[in-house]
Amino acid sequence: MKKLGLLALIEAAFFAAFAIVLDLLPSIKPIPSVSISFAMVPIFILAFRWGFKVSLLSGFLWGILQIAIGDAWIVTPVQGFIEYFLAFAFIGFAGLFYNFIQKELRYGDKKKAFGWMIAAVFAGSLARYFWHFIAGMIFFGEYAPKGMSPVLFSFAANGASMLGSWALCSIVVILVLFKAPRLIIRKDDTLLITHHKAS
Repeated sequence: MKKLGLLALIEAAFFAAFAIVLDLLPSIKPIPSVSISFAMVPIFILAFRWGFKVSLLSGFLWGILQIAIGDAWIVTPVQGFIEYFLAFAFIGFAGLFYNFIQKELRYGDKKKAFGWMIAAVFAGSLARYFWHFIAGMIFFGEYAPKGMSPVLFSFAANGASMLGSWALCSIVVILVLFKAPRLIIRKDDTLLITHHKAS
């Protein structure tokens, strides 16, 4: 148990670092207020492997790394806390689907696993961008076009970013499952699948 606990912590740190590297790559920006990226994929993979707590921790570490390397846009301490501690940690809500995903993978039903993975990515994306929406509404209303309320502006910008990132991340995690399933299925889970097929 201690070994697994240490492994989980190591992976949480590694995948957070991987996410920050991906986040440094250019994102898709159809308009300045919308940003679509697949940088959340490492946290989602961790959520599929370990569940809620470990992915929550990894997302939290990613937010800290954003600040540490100077890649954070902070206007007030409260806004910084919301967007880089809460929002990034809440990506870990994808881990609530861990049991469903691992169960379908154990029994070799990839189609159902795909469905749960897409739902998990949606949940994690929604949980993150909810906090970006709150921060945008409170702190960035001045950027709203003339005649548009800060609430509507933040909802439109963060909603579009969330949906675009959800779609892109969903495609990537499904490709990962096809090409490198061991990234999603832990060693102990792989043994369970092998045992099931042999019996």
